[in-house]
Formats: sequence, structure tokens, C-alpha cells
Amino acid sequence: MPGSASTTPPAIRDYASLARGIKAWGRALGFQQIGIADTDLGLAEQRHATWLRQGRHGEMDYMARHGTKRSRPGSLVPGTLRVISARMDYRPEVGEGSWAAIGNLATAFVFRHALGRDYHQVLRRRLRQLAERIRGEIGDFGYRVFVDSAPVLEKPLAEKAGLGWIGKHTNLINARTGSWFFLGEIYCDLPLLPDPPARNHCGTCLACMDACPTRAIVAPYVLDARLCIS
Repeated sequence: MPGSASTTPPAIRDYASLARGIKAWGRALGFQQIGIADTDLGLAEQRHATWLRQGRHGEMDYMARHGTKRSRPGSLVPGTLRVISARMDYRPEVGEGSWAAIGNLATAFVFRHALGRDYHQVLRRRLRQLAERIRGEIGDFGYRVFVDSAPVLEKPLAEKAGLGWIGKHTNLINARTGSWFFLGEIYCDLPLLPDPPARNHCGTCLACMDACPTRAIVAPYVLDARLCIS
């Protein structure tokens, strides 16, 4: 794994303190939340396999590549024990400005997260800085950074890390921020204590399904990409 001269993680007496430090360092780097997940994605793997088997990924052939590496972090990056999941918000302006722009046929409206710098580069750089901060604290360890750059089930990992829950529209929802954020990951070989997963708050609500203009959310927690215009 990049960042390590050895496959043996450093001997650390207090992983709880290290986890607290990682979260504090992440916030200092501009992340709104950092969580830690284990690598057991068995349920997500089953759901992903069913989704693929039903052909609901449409033309996204890359979703069917790499076999189980997408759902088994240790297969993608040997030695991975934990995934540090990071959330960075991109919230819309407050008020009616966005809706007014959408309703004005004489203007163009650009998706909010595309207005700034390329988020892939921003998150990747900050995640690497976080990894270097960890290395500066404990010495060499194995890690690899991902931001939409490899077969990673980032939403199930973020849910396990406590960053939010996967709603019926299949996006991750944070209780305070909604779904207005980016995700990035650090796969590492440190046996950190995982955070408790987020609790699902959807209940009986079907608002996302009712609002979908093409009925692409064909069942709770099932999106048919062939119908989606997003």
C-alpha cells in the first residue's frame, strides 16, 4: 500500500486516541465529518450483485467490472483493515436565488458542485494531507486514497462510518446537511475502532419516489439507471 515501507502496521497503544485525532485533523483540513468503517460489506455486495443481475446499471458497464473488489476493500487494496470515510459539504445558497435562476429561461443554471474547483483534486489532496498527518504522528503505515477513482462502494462505507444513511433514492443522507456533500476514502491497515453506523430515518416517507419525474426509483432503495435523467 502506498505510504508504507512495511506491510506490518505500527505498534500503537491507544487507537481510540488516534481515531479522535484523525477526526480533529480532518476537520482542520476542511472536512465536515470523518468516520471509520470496517470492511464487511456483505449486505451491500448482495444488493449490488442483484442490481447488476437485473440490468439496472444500464450503460454504466464499469459498475460490473472488477468482480468483488468493489465490495471487498481488502481485495482491492491488500492489507486494508479499516476505511476512513470523509464528508465535505457543498451547500446551496440560502433563499430563493436558485429557484429563480432555474425559472428564468434566459439564463443557464450550473449544478452547484460544478461551480468551484474540481472536487476530485480538492478532496484527494486533503485526504493525502490527512494521511501524511497520521504518518507524522505514528510513523509509516499502509494507506491508499480514493475519490471516485476506483471500484469503491463509497455510500455503504460512509453509512457504516456513521456519516449518514442511504435513503430510498439510494443517495446518502446526513441529518444536518441532506445529500449536499462529496465523499472520499482512505483505505488503511490500521485496526482503528469502527464508528457505529448511521440510523435510517426514512421511515414511511416516499417523497423522493413521488418526486422522481421518470419514476427511476422503482422500489425503495432501488434505482433503475436506465430511467434516470440525473
